[in-house]
Amino acid sequence: MILKKVILSVLMTVVVSVIHAQTVKKPLPKKNIAPKNTLSGKIPRTLLWEISGNGLRQPSYLFGTMHILCEQDAKLSDNLKDVIRKSKKIYFEIDMDDMNEMMGALKHLRMNDGVKISDLLSKEEYAKLEAYFRKNKTPMPLSMLNRFKPYFISGLLSEQMMDCEKKNGMETLIMKEAGIHDRPIFGLETAAFQAGLFDSIPYEKQAKDLLQYIDSIDAYKKTTMEMVDVYRKQDLERMDSLTRKSDPGMSDYMDLLLYSRNRKWVQQMPSIMKEATMLFAVGAGHLPGEQGVIELLRQQGYTVKPIPNNWMSVSQ
Repeated sequence: MILKKVILSVLMTVVVSVIHAQTVKKPLPKKNIAPKNTLSGKIPRTLLWEISGNGLRQPSYLFGTMHILCEQDAKLSDNLKDVIRKSKKIYFEIDMDDMNEMMGALKHLRMNDGVKISDLLSKEEYAKLEAYFRKNKTPMPLSMLNRFKPYFISGLLSEQMMDCEKKNGMETLIMKEAGIHDRPIFGLETAAFQAGLFDSIPYEKQAKDLLQYIDSIDAYKKTTMEMVDVYRKQDLERMDSLTRKSDPGMSDYMDLLLYSRNRKWVQQMPSIMKEATMLFAVGAGHLPGEQGVIELLRQQGYTVKPIPNNWMSVSQ
């Protein structure tokens, strides 16, 4: 389920993120403090990386985001603020500063050909879904979501697993900081492309997975909180393991949802980085592993080295 949420949580929060990003805060003094424990296996414990070499005249940077966090866990380190200041442009997975694109993507969250979730499940199964929505405080009633892709609905429900009243996303904070320095926002892919990825996964499978999701909600909540803890510790090695193992049913779609997108991004990045210093801020699950962005950049001849990203003592 984590892999699905990597994409869906972006689409759910883009409008809120754009609104929040209009509020500009005065930047804090810079403090370059290294984390106490810098190693986890072979991967240093940090979400911030410098990209250099291979003909680049100036470095660019890579940062691993998490799209939904409890507000107290969503902070920018002083080193990351400095990187934002030095960067000419900020690249997210999608251009979260383009409201027209965000709103246009909403139509792609519906299933094609008028398919409804009630068509994909038995009457008894759909009744179980209805009962869950009636019993629990959900973002929207099931009747309004019947035509939406089931994975989008599971993504909506996942926000309820976080035991905090206020939530925020790293993209939102980065956009605020970028606004202070008048840095434009761009996307490596479109919101419509992200939403359309789930058309390649059978709708019936998605509906059955949604049903399994509500049946195993406590287990998924535990996994979600573990992922948040891993992100807080900046343990990319553990994050890679969780992403691959958290949802065995998605093993056939790892290339579609993760690896093929990594390869496409790394094909785009060289020409972008030649222009000036850039910051690429994408879901942290895309960074580690043999097919992660860090390793793919290294295979192209770039030097990718860790930068301390201590945000624990930062007050936003």
